[in-house]
Amino acid sequence: MTTTVRRPALTEPLVAEEDRLLACVHCGFCLTACPTYLRLGAEEDSPRGRLYLMRAVAEGRLDPTSEAFTTHIDRCLGCRACETACPAGVQYGFLLERARAVAREAGAPSGGRAGALLLRVFASPLGTRVAMTLGRALRATGLPRLLVRLLPARLGMPRFGLAMLAGSAEWTALREGREAGRSGPSAAPTRPGALSAAPDRPGGEARAGAAAPSRAATGHRAPGQQAPRVALLTGCVQEGLFARVNRATEAVLQANGCTVVPVPAQRCCGALHAHGGDLEQARRLARANIDAFERAGVDWIVVNAAGCGAAMKEYGELLADDPAYAERARRLASRVKDVSEFLVQLGPIRGAPLPLRVTYDAPCHLHHAQRVTRAPLDLLATIPELELVPLPGAEECCGGAGIYGLTHPDLGGRILTDKIRAIRSTGAAVVATPNPGCMMQIAAGLLLAGADTPVVHPIELLGESYRRAGLIGD
Repeated sequence: MTTTVRRPALTEPLVAEEDRLLACVHCGFCLTACPTYLRLGAEEDSPRGRLYLMRAVAEGRLDPTSEAFTTHIDRCLGCRACETACPAGVQYGFLLERARAVAREAGAPSGGRAGALLLRVFASPLGTRVAMTLGRALRATGLPRLLVRLLPARLGMPRFGLAMLAGSAEWTALREGREAGRSGPSAAPTRPGALSAAPDRPGGEARAGAAAPSRAATGHRAPGQQAPRVALLTGCVQEGLFARVNRATEAVLQANGCTVVPVPAQRCCGALHAHGGDLEQARRLARANIDAFERAGVDWIVVNAAGCGAAMKEYGELLADDPAYAERARRLASRVKDVSEFLVQLGPIRGAPLPLRVTYDAPCHLHHAQRVTRAPLDLLATIPELELVPLPGAEECCGGAGIYGLTHPDLGGRILTDKIRAIRSTGAAVVATPNPGCMMQIAAGLLLAGADTPVVHPIELLGESYRRAGLIGD
């Protein structure tokens, strides 16, 4: 006999979404796409099982404070691979955020106390600034890399956090070797034809078209055509630990004829807060960003972090019930583009050869949430002499999932181990992945595995190709 549980007010986020919950037909296509189900083998740790738990809470059949609900909701990575596998189009990511809002109100925040603390830090501009400043200062000492080697494996979370910090350092060899590409006719930039015509095998790709001017001040604009005005979401972790990626993004956009407009009032995108169930804070941050980017008067908002881009493209959903912001949120979301997506549509100029063997890992929130799958590969294919090696399971989660790699080191570590094994099987000299969390997660995994393979953002490789060609400065 089923025991009926009274619906307290805290269940409202799920009660309001019963129609979306009913969209699941329990077909099971999601099972083989789910990283936690594949490793734990429990129905409750599958998307289908979690949706069943959400329905039970919404219908009053399960206590939202119960461990049966909160534990399995917390274990989800939120990678959204189930969404690309689902024939019914279930909006699992949206529903997971509402389920985590319920769990949070029930006293079980995603990621536990550590997760709650991290969300408080990123909610505050001052807290973010202090945390990132301390992180950069510690990284500059070289201590994180040394301590990773010295600390015992039983100190899982602190050791992994240090490995992530060490892995965020710039790959200096890339810049040290750039002079070799500046001389000779091979360094002359060229304009490609349509990207859709680029060969499947990027390595050794023939350069098309005539030589371009030494600087692409006008990019691919027709005479008299106005330069696209774009704003760059600088991000919290991206600007704090990967400022070089933002600088490379700005330089590449300018080289392709864009006017990059600074937006100093922008805030954290709110991705981590929405992902963790703190929807009110996510909405506050979204409103602040809508205000800031509207004032900038730009044509496009370019994002170079997969998780941030997914969050901003979903501002319309997040603020759908806000009469003052709903329509504004939808308009802004329609103008958000991942940097690879934007540049491929623009038609990027080519730079100088960059003879590197590279493998590409697809961040979950770019591949599954934004459904941007080909653009990063097409962008890398424009770099002459870059050999792109396919990565087995490139679209599978690395275990980072925002702060998941820190708050769930055991399960996240198991998922990461499989990713590192796949990367090492390629024999690639460099890993490219367009998301700061993935960059740190994979770099940490490689470091702990005894491999010094650098992990970079694809825009860094394109930027270096442009530097060697003289298209952008130092």
